[in-house]
Amino acid sequence: MKNLWCDKEAEACITDLDLRVYSSNLLGQSDELVLHGGGNTSVKCVKDGEGILYVKGSGWDLVSIKAEGFSPVKMLTLLEMSEKSYLSDSDMVSGQKEAMIDKSAPNPSVEAILHALIPFKVVDHTHSDAVVTISNSKDGDNAIVQLYPNFLIIPYIMPGFILAKKINEMTRDIDWELCEGIILHNHGIFTFDNDAKKSYDKMIEAVSRAEEFLSENADIVFDEIEPTDFDINKLKELVAKEKGHNIDIKVNQTPLALHYASQENLSHFASRGVLTPEHILRTKRVPLILEDENIKKGLKEYIREYKSYFKKFAKNEIMLNPAPNYAVIKDFGVVIFGKDEKELTVINDIVEHTMMAVLRADKLGGFESLSLKDSFEMEYWELEQAKLKK
Repeated sequence: MKNLWCDKEAEACITDLDLRVYSSNLLGQSDELVLHGGGNTSVKCVKDGEGILYVKGSGWDLVSIKAEGFSPVKMLTLLEMSEKSYLSDSDMVSGQKEAMIDKSAPNPSVEAILHALIPFKVVDHTHSDAVVTISNSKDGDNAIVQLYPNFLIIPYIMPGFILAKKINEMTRDIDWELCEGIILHNHGIFTFDNDAKKSYDKMIEAVSRAEEFLSENADIVFDEIEPTDFDINKLKELVAKEKGHNIDIKVNQTPLALHYASQENLSHFASRGVLTPEHILRTKRVPLILEDENIKKGLKEYIREYKSYFKKFAKNEIMLNPAPNYAVIKDFGVVIFGKDEKELTVINDIVEHTMMAVLRADKLGGFESLSLKDSFEMEYWELEQAKLKK
């Protein structure tokens, strides 16, 4: 991975927050690190004698974030929250917002408590494709340990307070000076330092390590495939009917999409889950998979299985629309469904990164995503449900 740091540009930054904006933008320039709101960054400062964490605010992308996109939260409050035995995500969000010294700033990242716990000035968190591809492979546990012997490695835990609480417990007795970073299985990677450049350099070096491992062990060569015919208009009509509103579609027949859609046993191959947890909020856990022309039957079965998945894990949640957000069609390619061009682009980008990760993880023994239960908990996250209930 290319290191984009420019000393001249960094020297033009006047404040710690200016430098935090600069290095965040650098991380955001790589789709292999963060996609559409993914990842988060922070810097710890002292303001009027009080420790303040400036952490990425909700709704901002790292590639374009500005100073006003960072939420200033009192460190003391965040550390006190980390010691609670239980805290719902909605209470966590309201508590963090109450602790902001600028109430007009955006809501802090759900990882704010975790950023506060890491005892370094600068913290970087990305959803590196390369790192998550390896951790999502069947032998990922061993490979990650070998690649990152001096990192704290955490099995998958739901983002937010639960994750922060777990890391707080695991790190009470560690020597942070000997810890080079944190790997969250199925999720991403953290690096940190008291110097913004060093934290950024650590991220690039760590991700490059994973990329080199994949180049050596999971190289992909695309087959040359001529796409078959398919009644795309009928698919659009039937999906729109199930969604209850008009939709736009995007047909992806890149070499990657055609190679992916040509795999044997496609129903199993393409239905193993998401690359990183938050993607499920955009794509659902799995696509509609069609291996023949019977679109109506395939769509009906997809919706039946989705409702069964919801019923199995639901408590008092409101079910989302069960229609698919994209489809993988045997020997034709991938079709994205969205309400507008922006949504189509976001989902397509996520699907492209997922397809490559699945193909490469299969070279490492097989792709393994979140469990059904973990997938449901992410898809029906309390914070997302609160939006629906409003």
